[in-house]
Amino acid sequence: MENIRTISFYSPMKATYPMKSRLLLTLAALLACNLSALAEEVVVYSARNEQLIKPLFDAYTKESGVQVKFITGGEGPLMERLKAEGQNTPADILLTVDAGNLWQAAQQELLRPITSKTLQDNVPAHLRDPGNTWFGLSVRARTLVYNTTKLKPSDLSSYEDLADPKWKGRLCLRTSKKVYNQSLVAMMITEHGEPQAEAIVKGWVSNLATAPFPDDTKAMEAVANRQCDVTVVNTYYFGRLMEKTPKLPLAIYWPNQNLSGKDAGVHVNVSGAGVTRHAKNPAGAQKLIEWLSSDKAQNLYADSNLEYPVNPRVKPDAQVAAWGTFKPNLINVKDAGSLQAQAVKLMDRAGYK
Repeated sequence: MENIRTISFYSPMKATYPMKSRLLLTLAALLACNLSALAEEVVVYSARNEQLIKPLFDAYTKESGVQVKFITGGEGPLMERLKAEGQNTPADILLTVDAGNLWQAAQQELLRPITSKTLQDNVPAHLRDPGNTWFGLSVRARTLVYNTTKLKPSDLSSYEDLADPKWKGRLCLRTSKKVYNQSLVAMMITEHGEPQAEAIVKGWVSNLATAPFPDDTKAMEAVANRQCDVTVVNTYYFGRLMEKTPKLPLAIYWPNQNLSGKDAGVHVNVSGAGVTRHAKNPAGAQKLIEWLSSDKAQNLYADSNLEYPVNPRVKPDAQVAAWGTFKPNLINVKDAGSLQAQAVKLMDRAGYK
């Protein structure tokens, strides 16, 4: 009976406690892992609109468990905020459009260089900072759009050709105040030198059918309404307009395709990102930027704004691909920033408002 009591009473107690302890330890470990994942977050200052970036960040959180908080605003105010906050900034990443803005952020020491084989592999050299402070994440091409009832593709050739007197009263442009045109002219300074670039811009001004428009869409609408024959725009504006009004007599023309040397190829620019100088979570910030450059994320990132993936392994959205392939200009897009001040002065001298 004594042996039976030992087995029936004491033995289960001895077996139960270790099992409970192991179970509690396992649950505690799982809880710690979950709390750690929930605790990690990356804070992004973004000059891209919320509707373009929130689906991306939601997908990243779902995959990684890392929370992404973001604040949106204009690139200028966001950079001023970073400067004012200094070491106290909550921002881990600055995400913005145009290499000119990214270059400015790097020059103002708002970004830190990072070493990433993933980004080196995913982002072509001409679409990232040589100092590795920022990396392109999507490509936008600034190309020509023409009225298909007034022109044939064979009538067009290059950006430079639009300065020829044969285009007198036939050209529309967006204002020079927009960074996209400042970057375009900055890249032309690299290609041609400042005197020749200025002569080209003066030719454009002489050929304007009307005063410059406030945005690319207005310029294309003027072309569609036969107020002018051709304009210069970012391709995604064309995509948006044609989604809304697909019967407009407009088409894209890829300029500078048959040239060689520095002036060969369509002018391209980027939206991109860098890790902020005083990031609280620089490792997490780098992982997010790397993920945004990955095959799985690139279509999400580029397709949302009808842009081209920066990662050459990723195919563009079907609507974007339908516009045809083109040879891009391979000058490093950093020149869009480093020569921006010269470009602005040049456009002022040329009378480009």
